[in-house]
Amino acid sequence: MIEFDDFARIEMRVGRIVAAEPFPEARKPAYRLRIDFGEEIGERASSAQLTVTYPDPATLIGRQVVAVLNFPPRRIAGFASEVLVLGAMGEGGEVYLLTPEPGCEEGLRIG
Repeated sequence: MIEFDDFARIEMRVGRIVAAEPFPEARKPAYRLRIDFGEEIGERASSAQLTVTYPDPATLIGRQVVAVLNFPPRRIAGFASEVLVLGAMGEGGEVYLLTPEPGCEEGLRIG
């Protein structure tokens, strides 16, 4: 078990994917994403293994997602992944993105 204060320290926010492209240098199939978190935070980069569920990266552009912003960046095949995009994990490698419903303003904190 964790304490609520532990959970509260995780900064999860809503962003909108503005660019998605294949990331062939990654060990596992992935996309390089640019995500806009609104005027206050701006855009951040992420590497995400979404190719099973979303085989066409163009379908990701414009989609709102939830991401963790306060983990340290990870280097993946020379690329700095600045945020962790959240999704439900299927047993066959599927990742189902978490999305606010209905949509909302970019940058809103999840809590």
